[in-house]
Amino acid sequence: MSLKLAVPNKGRLNERTMDVLRQAGLDIENGAERKLYASVKNGGDMSVLFLRAQDIVRFVHSGAVDMGITGWDIVLETDLEVEKLIDLGYGRCRLSVAVPEAMGITSAADIPDGSTVATSFPHMAGKYFAGLGKNVNIITVSGAAEVTPHLGVADVIVDLVSSGSTLKTNKLIEIAVIAESQAVLVASKKSLPTKETEMRELASAIESVLAAEDKRYLMADVPVDMLDEARGFLPGVAGPTVMNIAGREDIVAIHVVVDNSLIYDSVNRLKRIGATGILIVPIDRMVP
Repeated sequence: MSLKLAVPNKGRLNERTMDVLRQAGLDIENGAERKLYASVKNGGDMSVLFLRAQDIVRFVHSGAVDMGITGWDIVLETDLEVEKLIDLGYGRCRLSVAVPEAMGITSAADIPDGSTVATSFPHMAGKYFAGLGKNVNIITVSGAAEVTPHLGVADVIVDLVSSGSTLKTNKLIEIAVIAESQAVLVASKKSLPTKETEMRELASAIESVLAAEDKRYLMADVPVDMLDEARGFLPGVAGPTVMNIAGREDIVAIHVVVDNSLIYDSVNRLKRIGATGILIVPIDRMVP
């Protein structure tokens, strides 16, 4: 059964998404060229479409494509019904309210009625200010909202913020967060009844890549009398795997999955207890 997956054709999510799909084992034909359409050589009857991130939710909602990867902020803004399968953990940002430093306010509740708000997210901004009981004038801009206060076009902006450096450069301060966002995998509710198995399999493959990203596979030869100590600081996913070494009764081999942040300390502690043959390798996928 054919499965159509839409991914962003450019921008902050494209490169990361393509890396994840390749690590999941999908051989995407001509994917690097960012064409409109690419087949998946080893994905059965699967194909990938390269679309604007802003359009992906609409294509998924209509059933024109079965699944899509886009930003959660876009899903919220379009307000179209799709099924979120998994959060992907990358492309993190937040949709925030920001005002010029000179305005002298620190809360969205203090924004005066009649203020003009510039944003690429008119639906979410309108809903937010309505919830505050604020009567504001929302104007839609396609980008560079941060310059509108300096041009006299707007008093307030609602825009995506990652590090906040762009706000600081433009002498703006963040006074409220409307929503947190990251990349998400969404599915068409029209496709789910007939393609749920294939969709869940793809979601599982992607999850296995994400689960492995901050992990490393560590192998070492450990003296038998130090094995209990090694187990104490190398718990791994389900404890280290211990294997006998042919012809040796004083040493065993251990294999364990370790958080990347613990590798430096783990190697040093292994060396202190007399471990040898220490080897660390990356992990492409971790399938439960």
